[in-house]
Amino acid sequence: MSTVVAATTSSQATRVLGWLTLAGFAVLVALAFAWVPEDTRVTEQGDVVGQFDAVRLMFVHVPSAILAYTGFGLTFLASLAYLRWRTDWWDMMAHASAEIGVVFGVLTLVTGSIWGRPTWQTWWEWGDVRLVTALVMVLVFVGYLAVRRIPADTAVRARRSVVIALVGAVNIVIVNRSVDWWENRTLHQQSTLTARKIRDETLFTLSFSFAVGMVLFAWLLLHRFRLAYLESQIEQLEVDEALEERRAEAQAQLSDESEERP
Repeated sequence: MSTVVAATTSSQATRVLGWLTLAGFAVLVALAFAWVPEDTRVTEQGDVVGQFDAVRLMFVHVPSAILAYTGFGLTFLASLAYLRWRTDWWDMMAHASAEIGVVFGVLTLVTGSIWGRPTWQTWWEWGDVRLVTALVMVLVFVGYLAVRRIPADTAVRARRSVVIALVGAVNIVIVNRSVDWWENRTLHQQSTLTARKIRDETLFTLSFSFAVGMVLFAWLLLHRFRLAYLESQIEQLEVDEALEERRAEAQAQLSDESEERP
């Protein structure tokens, strides 16, 4: 008897998270464009400098970077858990979080490049350690996803993926600490949060953007994990159906052979 597989990844929890995400984005846009002032300061010579309106990209760029770290970090932890318990649940969790991490990692690179053009007068700087290490981090996990698409036994594919996840996780620390370890080889400033060089309204909006981002991350993770589960169930059903067909063919062949005997 075939098992019925639900054809949706939605639930009451995901619908609530979805509506919260939409409402949060609406509030975030209002805060970013109507409440937070442009970034300007006056030098001793009387010149007005700063990021101006480009500072508003911070409310997408910075949370995206944090969520990329979160996705890749969760992939690392789920991979360790898979090594311990060898269950498909942890393997699917690692896969789902890696995909989301790549999405936010790419968004981090894109928004950073857009922000860098008016601020640094360049779209990209290969000599910047933070930029290059962030690119390498994303590419490693793109490779992780590519390896998962190579046809192989489920357990073999999971073990291969674990190796890449463990190697890729090391780069998370390198990217995060690069502005401190190689401060003379990066255009990035050190954290304005820890240095407390940020206005109150900007700080509040940035904190709010973190909260909205985490809700979005949870919504994406639930959907992607459930999709992975459905894919595994469908794959198992296909295997079971193929086995049933082979058994039926074998049984029919035996019946034909017995009828042909004198």
